[in-house]
Amino acid sequence: MTPSQFQQAVLNWFDRHGRKDLPWQQDINPYRVWVSEIMLQQTQVTAVIPYFERFMASFPTLESLAGAPLDKVLAHWSGLGYYARARNLHKCAQTVLEQHGGEFPRDVEALAALPGIGRSTAGAIASISMGLRAAILDGNVKRVLARLHAVPGWPGQTAVARQLWELAETYTPAERGNHYTQAMMDLGATVCTRSKPRCDDCPLAAACEGHARGNPQDYPGKKPRKEKPVRTATLLLLECDGDLYLQQRPPSGIWGGLWTPPQLDEDDGGDASAQEWLAARDLNAAQVQALPPLRHTFTHFHLDIAPVWIQLHQRPLQVAEAGGGWYKLRQLNRPRAAQELGLPAPIAKLAKQLLALQAPLLADSPAP
Repeated sequence: MTPSQFQQAVLNWFDRHGRKDLPWQQDINPYRVWVSEIMLQQTQVTAVIPYFERFMASFPTLESLAGAPLDKVLAHWSGLGYYARARNLHKCAQTVLEQHGGEFPRDVEALAALPGIGRSTAGAIASISMGLRAAILDGNVKRVLARLHAVPGWPGQTAVARQLWELAETYTPAERGNHYTQAMMDLGATVCTRSKPRCDDCPLAAACEGHARGNPQDYPGKKPRKEKPVRTATLLLLECDGDLYLQQRPPSGIWGGLWTPPQLDEDDGGDASAQEWLAARDLNAAQVQALPPLRHTFTHFHLDIAPVWIQLHQRPLQVAEAGGGWYKLRQLNRPRAAQELGLPAPIAKLAKQLLALQAPLLADSPAP
């Protein structure tokens, strides 16, 4: 199959079957495409749609995003995970405003140099919103090209990535690049899927080496398996009359910039250490109770969370470090709470659990 035949097959398929009604495909501009591409990294389309719509409602322009407090941006990202994306999004908006006059540069290399934008994302922004000829190589495109040519090996390896980039550059057309880019992403997401690819519906099946060999699911090669390490953390759920104490984490690291209960060091967990933590701050607890453990998995490790529910006799003015505050459990469990305060998903789950435990005590209290 020649490059022109490949391009025509993909574009013909897109015209008949491609997705054309996604939110970021309306009112197309570099800002909207950029936000959608960052959100779609490591996240499925169906999960991204409501986040994208809320994000655009609150930050309709690059200027509004650049001028927003980082805490508000992180709150809108709460639940999407990989929070470095949100921090880079905010930083990138400020960089474009300060260094490029508020306009995304019309150059792939310049785009790729911006915070949080790599080569493939830069290509997507340039092709979809600017009409430039630019190749992309996201996970979907890697899968299509690796199967088409039966490229062995894991794409994270330099030699494999180089080969796939060469193929991506070869096949990218000079015309209708915006449709081609979307078509390749759609093809990988809906037909050439990770498991159980729908080869009978694929416009490239006749030329696909992986299909001809009968093992398309073996391409691309998988990342060498490595056992994820396990870390532990004790979270102190300080509660008083239905209020939960939260503090903002440092801007980098796990849950950077988000709000969580105080955390003990990995080697200092358990009820005894919780009691020591309270004594060091002259806090009297009505009850200290360990709750069921919770595991949360990050990209590179598992985090085993040991939550300790601490009921205080009275709410102190200051619990620990500056930057903390008291928040009503009822408010934290409202549907729009994530837009008001950046809560990691496990913390939101613990807040819900704590509210359920507190329900009998709060039943007679007036709603906030």
